[in-house]
Amino acid sequence: MAQFSRLEVAQAMKETGMIPLFFHSDIELSKKVLKACYDGGARLMEFTARGDFAHEVFGELTKYAIKELPGMIMGVGSVTDGAAASLYMALGANFIVTPVLREDIAIACNRKKVLWSPGCGTLTEIARAEELGCEIVKLFPGDIYGPQFVKGIKGPQPWTSIMPTGGVSPTEENLKGWFDAGVTCVGMGSQLISKDIIANKDYAKLEQDVRNALAIVKAVRK
Repeated sequence: MAQFSRLEVAQAMKETGMIPLFFHSDIELSKKVLKACYDGGARLMEFTARGDFAHEVFGELTKYAIKELPGMIMGVGSVTDGAAASLYMALGANFIVTPVLREDIAIACNRKKVLWSPGCGTLTEIARAEELGCEIVKLFPGDIYGPQFVKGIKGPQPWTSIMPTGGVSPTEENLKGWFDAGVTCVGMGSQLISKDIIANKDYAKLEQDVRNALAIVKAVRK
Protein backbone atom coordinates (compact mmCIF):
# COMPACT_ATOMS: atom_id res chain seq x y z
CA MET A 1 0.00 0.00 0.00
CA ALA A 2 1.17 3.54 -0.74
CA GLN A 3 2.97 5.36 2.08
CA PHE A 4 2.15 8.80 0.64
CA SER A 5 -1.15 10.25 -0.55
CA ARG A 6 -1.48 11.48 -4.12
CA LEU A 7 -1.60 15.06 -2.87
CA GLU A 8 1.67 14.55 -0.98
CA VAL A 9 3.26 13.04 -4.08
CA ALA A 10 2.06 15.86 -6.34
CA GLN A 11 3.40 18.40 -3.86
CA ALA A 12 6.80 16.67 -3.74
CA MET A 13 6.94 16.67 -7.54
CA LYS A 14 6.22 20.39 -7.60
CA GLU A 15 8.67 21.22 -4.81
CA THR A 16 11.68 19.22 -6.00
CA GLY A 17 10.98 19.72 -9.71
CA MET A 18 12.79 16.55 -10.77
CA ILE A 19 12.23 12.80 -10.75
CA PRO A 20 15.12 10.43 -11.56
CA LEU A 21 14.12 7.45 -13.73
CA PHE A 22 15.94 4.16 -13.47
CA PHE A 23 15.73 0.42 -14.09
CA HIS A 24 18.16 -2.37 -13.41
CA SER A 25 17.59 -6.05 -12.70
CA ASP A 26 20.29 -6.19 -10.01
CA ILE A 27 18.71 -5.44 -6.63
CA GLU A 28 21.90 -4.49 -4.78
CA LEU A 29 23.06 -2.19 -7.57
CA SER A 30 19.59 -0.63 -7.67
CA LYS A 31 19.74 0.05 -3.93
CA LYS A 32 23.05 1.88 -4.35
CA VAL A 33 21.65 3.99 -7.20
CA LEU A 34 18.58 4.81 -5.13
CA LYS A 35 20.68 5.81 -2.12
CA ALA A 36 22.97 7.99 -4.25
CA CYS A 37 19.92 9.81 -5.64
CA TYR A 38 18.51 10.18 -2.13
CA ASP A 39 21.79 11.48 -0.72
CA GLY A 40 21.91 13.95 -3.62
CA GLY A 41 18.56 15.36 -2.53
CA ALA A 42 16.05 13.52 -4.72
CA ARG A 43 12.88 12.55 -2.89
CA LEU A 44 11.14 10.69 -5.69
CA MET A 45 12.24 7.76 -7.83
CA GLU A 46 10.45 6.36 -10.87
CA PHE A 47 11.45 2.73 -11.27
CA THR A 48 10.91 2.11 -14.98
CA ALA A 49 9.69 -1.47 -14.88
CA ARG A 50 10.89 -2.69 -18.26
CA GLY A 51 12.47 -6.05 -17.53
CA ASP A 52 11.52 -9.56 -16.44
CA PHE A 53 10.85 -9.85 -12.70
CA ALA A 54 10.91 -6.06 -12.39
CA HIS A 55 8.19 -6.26 -9.75
CA GLU A 56 10.46 -8.36 -7.54
CA VAL A 57 13.22 -5.76 -7.72
CA PHE A 58 10.76 -2.95 -7.05
CA GLY A 59 9.33 -4.73 -4.02
CA GLU A 60 12.78 -5.06 -2.47
CA LEU A 61 13.69 -1.47 -3.33
CA THR A 62 10.53 -0.18 -1.71
CA LYS A 63 11.19 -2.12 1.50
CA TYR A 64 14.72 -0.73 1.51
CA ALA A 65 13.47 2.83 1.01
CA ILE A 66 10.90 2.55 3.82
CA LYS A 67 13.53 1.16 6.20
CA GLU A 68 16.61 3.20 5.27
CA LEU A 69 15.55 6.32 3.30
CA PRO A 70 12.86 8.26 5.18
CA GLY A 71 10.76 10.48 2.94
CA MET A 72 11.76 8.73 -0.29
CA ILE A 73 8.69 8.39 -2.52
CA MET A 74 8.87 5.29 -4.70
CA GLY A 75 6.88 5.07 -7.94
CA VAL A 76 6.80 2.91 -11.04
CA GLY A 77 6.99 3.87 -14.73
CA SER A 78 6.36 2.05 -18.01
CA VAL A 79 3.12 0.62 -16.61
CA THR A 80 0.89 -0.43 -19.51
CA ASP A 81 -2.36 -1.74 -17.99
CA GLY A 82 -4.54 -1.66 -14.89
CA ALA A 83 -3.45 -5.12 -13.72
CA ALA A 84 0.21 -4.07 -13.66
CA ALA A 85 -0.73 -0.85 -11.84
CA SER A 86 -2.57 -2.90 -9.19
CA LEU A 87 0.42 -5.23 -8.79
CA TYR A 88 2.83 -2.36 -8.21
CA MET A 89 0.46 -0.59 -5.82
CA ALA A 90 0.30 -3.82 -3.81
CA LEU A 91 4.11 -3.64 -3.66
CA GLY A 92 4.00 -0.10 -2.27
CA ALA A 93 4.08 2.15 -5.35
CA ASN A 94 3.18 5.73 -4.39
CA PHE A 95 2.67 6.83 -7.98
CA ILE A 96 2.19 5.20 -11.38
CA VAL A 97 3.59 6.61 -14.63
CA THR A 98 2.46 5.29 -18.01
CA PRO A 99 3.61 5.78 -21.62
CA VAL A 100 -0.01 6.12 -22.79
CA LEU A 101 -3.42 7.27 -21.51
CA ARG A 102 -5.47 4.27 -20.39
CA GLU A 103 -8.68 4.52 -18.43
CA ASP A 104 -8.24 1.14 -16.71
CA ILE A 105 -5.06 2.49 -15.08
CA ALA A 106 -6.87 5.67 -14.05
CA ILE A 107 -9.65 3.65 -12.42
CA ALA A 108 -7.26 1.30 -10.60
CA CYS A 109 -5.19 4.19 -9.21
CA ASN A 110 -8.11 6.46 -8.36
CA ARG A 111 -9.75 3.70 -6.32
CA LYS A 112 -6.71 3.68 -4.05
CA LYS A 113 -6.05 7.42 -4.27
CA VAL A 114 -2.64 6.85 -5.85
CA LEU A 115 -1.26 9.51 -8.18
CA TRP A 116 -1.02 8.43 -11.82
CA SER A 117 0.69 10.31 -14.62
CA PRO A 118 -0.17 9.19 -18.17
CA GLY A 119 1.94 9.86 -21.24
CA CYS A 120 0.02 12.30 -23.45
CA GLY A 121 0.89 13.92 -26.76
CA THR A 122 -2.15 16.04 -27.67
CA LEU A 123 -4.28 18.64 -25.94
CA THR A 124 -7.28 16.30 -26.31
CA GLU A 125 -5.42 13.51 -24.47
CA ILE A 126 -4.33 15.94 -21.76
CA ALA A 127 -7.88 17.21 -21.29
CA ARG A 128 -9.20 13.63 -21.07
CA ALA A 129 -6.55 12.70 -18.52
CA GLU A 130 -7.59 15.67 -16.37
CA GLU A 131 -11.25 14.69 -16.70
CA LEU A 132 -10.21 11.30 -15.30
CA GLY A 133 -8.58 12.99 -12.31
CA CYS A 134 -4.93 13.31 -13.37
CA GLU A 135 -2.92 15.84 -11.34
CA ILE A 136 0.29 15.92 -13.39
CA VAL A 137 0.38 14.89 -17.04
CA LYS A 138 3.47 13.25 -18.50
CA LEU A 139 4.59 14.70 -21.83
CA PHE A 140 6.17 11.80 -23.66
CA PRO A 141 8.43 11.62 -25.52
CA GLY A 142 9.44 15.10 -24.41
CA ASP A 143 12.13 15.67 -27.03
CA ILE A 144 9.59 15.17 -29.83
CA TYR A 145 7.40 18.00 -28.50
CA GLY A 146 9.80 20.35 -26.73
CA PRO A 147 9.21 23.41 -24.51
CA GLN A 148 7.28 25.22 -27.27
CA PHE A 149 4.56 22.58 -27.08
CA VAL A 150 4.28 23.10 -23.32
CA LYS A 151 3.97 26.84 -23.83
CA GLY A 152 1.21 26.22 -26.36
CA ILE A 153 -0.73 24.00 -23.94
CA LYS A 154 -0.40 26.42 -21.02
CA GLY A 155 -2.02 29.19 -23.09
CA PRO A 156 -5.57 27.82 -23.15
CA GLN A 157 -5.03 25.59 -20.09
CA PRO A 158 -2.90 27.44 -17.51
CA TRP A 159 -4.08 25.00 -14.83
CA THR A 160 -2.44 22.01 -16.54
CA SER A 161 0.60 20.55 -14.76
CA ILE A 162 3.10 18.94 -17.15
CA MET A 163 6.09 16.66 -16.59
CA PRO A 164 8.21 16.05 -19.69
CA THR A 165 10.22 12.82 -19.83
CA GLY A 166 12.69 12.10 -22.61
CA GLY A 167 14.81 14.90 -23.99
CA VAL A 168 15.52 16.35 -20.56
CA SER A 169 19.17 16.79 -19.61
CA PRO A 170 20.82 18.20 -16.45
CA THR A 171 22.09 21.39 -18.09
CA GLU A 172 21.05 24.94 -17.28
CA GLU A 173 20.08 25.64 -20.90
CA ASN A 174 17.85 22.58 -21.20
CA LEU A 175 16.18 22.91 -17.80
CA LYS A 176 15.66 26.64 -18.16
CA GLY A 177 13.92 26.04 -21.49
CA TRP A 178 11.47 23.59 -19.92
CA PHE A 179 10.72 25.56 -16.75
CA ASP A 180 10.42 28.87 -18.60
CA ALA A 181 7.79 27.15 -20.74
CA GLY A 182 5.85 26.29 -17.59
CA VAL A 183 6.51 22.66 -16.68
CA THR A 184 5.80 21.58 -13.11
CA CYS A 185 8.65 19.07 -12.95
CA VAL A 186 10.81 16.94 -15.22
CA GLY A 187 11.66 13.26 -15.41
CA MET A 188 15.30 12.46 -16.10
CA GLY A 189 16.69 9.03 -16.95
CA SER A 190 19.89 8.14 -18.80
CA GLN A 191 21.00 11.77 -19.07
CA LEU A 192 21.31 11.72 -15.28
CA ILE A 193 21.86 8.06 -14.38
CA SER A 194 24.17 7.28 -17.29
CA LYS A 195 25.45 3.93 -18.53
CA ASP A 196 28.97 5.02 -17.56
CA ILE A 197 27.94 5.69 -13.97
CA ILE A 198 26.33 2.26 -13.78
CA ALA A 199 29.25 0.50 -15.48
CA ASN A 200 31.80 2.19 -13.22
CA LYS A 201 29.56 2.01 -10.14
CA ASP A 202 30.44 5.67 -9.58
CA TYR A 203 27.76 6.40 -7.00
CA ALA A 204 29.62 9.43 -5.64
CA LYS A 205 29.41 11.06 -9.08
CA LEU A 206 25.71 10.20 -9.32
CA GLU A 207 25.06 11.77 -5.94
CA GLN A 208 26.84 14.96 -7.03
CA ASP A 209 25.11 15.00 -10.42
CA VAL A 210 21.69 14.73 -8.74
CA ARG A 211 22.61 17.52 -6.32
CA ASN A 212 23.77 19.71 -9.21
CA ALA A 213 20.64 19.05 -11.28
CA LEU A 214 18.36 19.93 -8.35
CA ALA A 215 20.34 23.13 -7.77
CA ILE A 216 19.90 24.10 -11.43
CA VAL A 217 16.15 23.42 -11.22
CA LYS A 218 15.91 25.63 -8.15
CA ALA A 219 17.90 28.41 -9.82
CA VAL A 220 16.01 28.47 -13.13
CA ARG A 221 12.64 28.50 -11.37
CA LYS A 222 13.29 31.85 -9.67
